[in-house]
Amino acid sequence: MFVPGTVGVIGAGTMGSGIAVVAARAGHRTVLHDVDDARVAAGIDRVHAFLARSTKLGKLSADQADQARRGLSGSTALEELSDCDVVIEAVYEDVAVKQRLFADLDDICKPDTLFHTNTSTLAVTAIAAGSVRRERVVGTHYCNPAPLMSLVEVVEGRHTSADACRRTHEFLAGVGKTTVTTKDMPGFIVNRFLIPFENNAIRLLEMNMGTVESIDKAVTQGLRYPMGPFTLLDIVGLDVHRAVSISLYEQLREPRFAPPPLVDRMIASGDLGRKSGRGFYTYDSTGHFGS
Repeated sequence: MFVPGTVGVIGAGTMGSGIAVVAARAGHRTVLHDVDDARVAAGIDRVHAFLARSTKLGKLSADQADQARRGLSGSTALEELSDCDVVIEAVYEDVAVKQRLFADLDDICKPDTLFHTNTSTLAVTAIAAGSVRRERVVGTHYCNPAPLMSLVEVVEGRHTSADACRRTHEFLAGVGKTTVTTKDMPGFIVNRFLIPFENNAIRLLEMNMGTVESIDKAVTQGLRYPMGPFTLLDIVGLDVHRAVSISLYEQLREPRFAPPPLVDRMIASGDLGRKSGRGFYTYDSTGHFGS
């Protein structure tokens, strides 16, 4: 069984900090990296806030939360990831950015370090082309929010080795995740379903077919989904949803992937969701629904 000692997470945004929660909560020494101190600090704060909420709700003991906090550190220097057994990138969806990142990591990390890309729309094979060791690059698409959702899609690139896949599945099982293996195709399985579904919910709202609350209620009570589409969109962020939608639309040219106009209007007004305090719902300073 592959049990890494240290896990690196690159990108301290919503997804990256969520993945850091997953690794630290499982007892791994975890290094959260981003390009400047402010972003790293904000990511660390998000991890600490999640651990505190989990303890308050009785889902994590105080000792477990303390252990996770002690094992978590932040850094703006990639060199701090040199001892990592697994490095998970959760940076912006840009192939060239991800390729350069893995090329830099080639010179820093150990030869057998696993490189995981959390891409949700891009080809793992193309991302892996930035590394001289393409066989160790694996796609691991965490469903959002990463600490709460159990599923991770594991995506094999053209040159991904069987050993890298095996170790990836073992690592993910060790942090409590359920995995499915999917082909290296745009959107994989989850986003092929999810993005058109969310876009259709937004179009229903634009057509005045229902309110934010009534559409969410129809989905949770009628379809038995655990979360309504607008609640999920606010968690993910409208800017992130738009980026994923545009990427899939440009690759597949199917209208159902194109984001509706309301998305652009909300982004222009700064209503990105929970992280900005307002999206489809309004939130208080703790990230809960406000009045």
